[in-house]
Amino acid sequence: MDFSIEPSDAALRDRVRSFVEQKIIPYERDPRLTSHGPTDELRIELNALAREAGLLAPHVTSHFGGLGLSHVQRALVFEAAGYSTLGPIALHCAAPDEGNMHLLEIVADQRQKERFLRPLARADIRSCFAMTEPHPGAGSDPSQLATRADRDGDHFVISGNKWLITGADGAGFMIVMARAFDDAEELGPTMFLASMPNDAIKISRIIGSMDSSFTGAHAQVEFAGLRVHRDDVLGEIGEGLRYAQVRLAPARLTHCMRWLGAATRAHDIATEYATKRRAFGSTLIRHEGVGFMLADNEIELHMCRLAILDVAWRLDKGDPGRHESSMAKVFVSEALFRIADRCMQILGGLGVTHDTQVERIFREVRTFRIYDGPSEVHRWAIANRLARKQEAL
Repeated sequence: MDFSIEPSDAALRDRVRSFVEQKIIPYERDPRLTSHGPTDELRIELNALAREAGLLAPHVTSHFGGLGLSHVQRALVFEAAGYSTLGPIALHCAAPDEGNMHLLEIVADQRQKERFLRPLARADIRSCFAMTEPHPGAGSDPSQLATRADRDGDHFVISGNKWLITGADGAGFMIVMARAFDDAEELGPTMFLASMPNDAIKISRIIGSMDSSFTGAHAQVEFAGLRVHRDDVLGEIGEGLRYAQVRLAPARLTHCMRWLGAATRAHDIATEYATKRRAFGSTLIRHEGVGFMLADNEIELHMCRLAILDVAWRLDKGDPGRHESSMAKVFVSEALFRIADRCMQILGGLGVTHDTQVERIFREVRTFRIYDGPSEVHRWAIANRLARKQEAL
């Protein structure tokens, strides 16, 4: 095993970290960072800074204007970007756009790439991914998918409801997961590309939530006879769930990368505070109750980084990494929450205020234990794989 980092990769990581510290962190007090996330005006301004620095969409291939980073390189760069919750927005490597760009590069045909991927990679537009549905539709269990797409000549007519669709408000297009039908024959879950705005895509409400780092917030969406031409089917009809895995395995890992950067920021804030704040005759860090919490943070940050790099290495080798990415997602999401929680505790009263970024990071990493598969679902999937492996012996 070689854990060394190529000098050029380390230089890029450091350049991103410096860019975030010098150019992006000052925007964290900008009033355009709202309770529903950064506005598009702010997002466009931040994208312009990253474009000028040559750091926009680093995960996209050079053909579409990116840096074409490998998964291991993304682990380094995305962590550095995540040092501010606005960093991934600036670099245009935040969810859901980053995952959608990855999916389009792999699955879309050339016409679709020019129509949807190229403007998305340039940050001319945003996108969203519509799979999750309110009860009793699909959530953690995709087999409950209720949204329908009925064939009508050269078109499919989509009807149904989605919710918690991140970035829908203001998106330039949507990737819709629906169950396709041809008269009475079910064709299976299928992905469709739909330009926005569209009168047949109605955003019925913007959902209030504890996280606030995604442009366009989270929306509830209703489809009222949305017509999508067969040329805008993404990939093959009936293969939607397989394509979802193409998107989700790397996407859940890139979430780990970005939030690792945020947790590192919280840890740095807490460490600096603990070395300056005095109580009972010494600095806080010299008291075991505080010092041990910071030590545990150091341990878990290191283990999270190793888990991420392992899965990234597997993905770069062509391994789907489903089992390993599930393990990493559970471990990292839960460890980062513990880290943020300790940081808040160390800061005491300061930690619950808006005077530092710790309370924001605490809220953001808590939600990560739910999206891209709750911890319980990943544990269930891991256990099922163990059972199948044992039963095959």
